[in-house]
Amino acid sequence: MFSLEIETLARLLVDEARERGLRIVTAESCTGGLVAAAICSVSGASDVFERGFVTYSNRAKQEMLGVPGDLIADLGAVSEPVARMMAEGALEASSAHLAVAITGVAGPGGGTPLKPVGTVHFATARSNAAVMHRLEAFEHETREGVQMAAVQVALQILRDRLA
Repeated sequence: MFSLEIETLARLLVDEARERGLRIVTAESCTGGLVAAAICSVSGASDVFERGFVTYSNRAKQEMLGVPGDLIADLGAVSEPVARMMAEGALEASSAHLAVAITGVAGPGGGTPLKPVGTVHFATARSNAAVMHRLEAFEHETREGVQMAAVQVALQILRDRLA
């Protein structure tokens, strides 16, 4: 189901989180749960994967993660502040130590001049640490290409935040 690179990143993430005694939560929009699926494809992931939120709609972002509706209305769901709030909300709504949030435009439609297809915001939140943000502009021709590239980045930034 996943590329060898994604499988390897997921396995390393699970092993490294287990070594550190940390639990992970995901908050996904444009990836629709694929990051959680990649992590859960690893045997023993239950040792470290706490839960995943698939908050595809704006309403779900508000209800499940506490993202203010006026923030979404003002800046759009695909924005740095929304990604940051998603990560913080996922951490608060779980007993995990580390959260990743992803919101973006996977395409092939839905892009705008300011937020073209392939625009993806990532945020990671960790207990007692600052929320970190990363913006990517993926240039894949397919929805799956954008989604899989986002999964790969999400797994890597989770690994980076474990240190």
